[in-house]
Amino acid sequence: MDKLQITGGTALEGEVRISGAKNAALPILAATLLADGPASIGNVPHLQDVTTMIELLGRMGVSVTVDERMRIEVDCSTLRQPVAPYELVKTMRASILVLGPLLARFGQADVSLPGGCAIGARPVNIHVAGLQAMGANIAIENGYIRAKAARLKGTRLVLETVTVTGTENLMMAAALADGVTVLENAAREPEVVDLANFLIAMGAKIRGAGTDTIEIEGVERLQGVPYEVLPDRIEAGTYLLAGAITSGRVRVKNTRPEHLDAVLQKLAEAGATVTSGSNWIEVDMRGRRPKAVDVRTAPYPAFPTDMQAQFAALNTVADGVGTIIETIFENRFMHMLEMRRMGAEIRLEGNTAIIKGVPQLQAAPVMATDLRASASLVLAALVAHGRTDIERIYHIDRGYEGIEEKLAQLGAKIRRVPN
Repeated sequence: MDKLQITGGTALEGEVRISGAKNAALPILAATLLADGPASIGNVPHLQDVTTMIELLGRMGVSVTVDERMRIEVDCSTLRQPVAPYELVKTMRASILVLGPLLARFGQADVSLPGGCAIGARPVNIHVAGLQAMGANIAIENGYIRAKAARLKGTRLVLETVTVTGTENLMMAAALADGVTVLENAAREPEVVDLANFLIAMGAKIRGAGTDTIEIEGVERLQGVPYEVLPDRIEAGTYLLAGAITSGRVRVKNTRPEHLDAVLQKLAEAGATVTSGSNWIEVDMRGRRPKAVDVRTAPYPAFPTDMQAQFAALNTVADGVGTIIETIFENRFMHMLEMRRMGAEIRLEGNTAIIKGVPQLQAAPVMATDLRASASLVLAALVAHGRTDIERIYHIDRGYEGIEEKLAQLGAKIRRVPN
């Protein structure tokens, strides 16, 4: 198993191209199960989670081909068995996204209850309750969701909590249902909108994606089409933070600034000069120490939970005291304990972290505990005095394509070595 070695102290300078969004690519790949013919998906990031989704589709008998540019063609006319087995699902919670499309298109699905990052309870009860309300017969036995339905029926669903994968699963299922489905309290994330746009391109009738009420009028069939995945806003935010925390200047290309409003506002509060164009953003913190910021996570368009760990890293070396309040996942502060090993002054009180910035972090061996936590440890290592070794970086590879190459491009002293 590999680890990252980072020697801190270099102000990052330059530009980096942002990859396609993992959290859009995964549901879009699942949605290809709804298509009558082959679908071709481009701008897909080369990540472990994407590889797992391809393997999952292949295990079902779906024909999947990948070219050297990571354009993926999927043809589910060869599907043999609508089963998502535990050994794949346990490594990636997003596997649950095949439940809705399999049920809607093939009338049955056996999907293992998921695993993934250990960042708290993310129950599938909303997915199950929604599909049952649409007429599915569902039993949970031996760790599997076993679902059957002749043809799902459109209905009005008020989601108990805002859930991205729940919204996506039910929207995909509703695309082939009989009648109109209304999802209220729906997630508004750009990745949900990207999935809706892919479904619409295939022939689905969907209105309201990006708002909290989505209306889906079911159709008889959907056709495969070519589609390009939107850029990854969390990857873009992470590299902008890398520029800010190292008092450098970083420009991200192939991004959508309108998807990062809450993050850019906090970067400006931290003292960075933020400029942007139609598809780029630049953060300039040269010659300045960041100022501490207060962050409270909430569903989109508010501040994203997937960026709080990175801002926690920024606050560890910022001028002043900043608080981070996590409202989405209850176990998402494990990285704070690792940053304490590097000399960070952090006090935890329930779902709140109070961070007093110190002038300098010190290198220490640390261990990644989940995907975004590992990104925060990389950021902390970039400013720590000495060489930091980060273990268990398979978490990073689930969400960041070539992170060491991209950071090295900006001047970071970073390398991947065998453990």
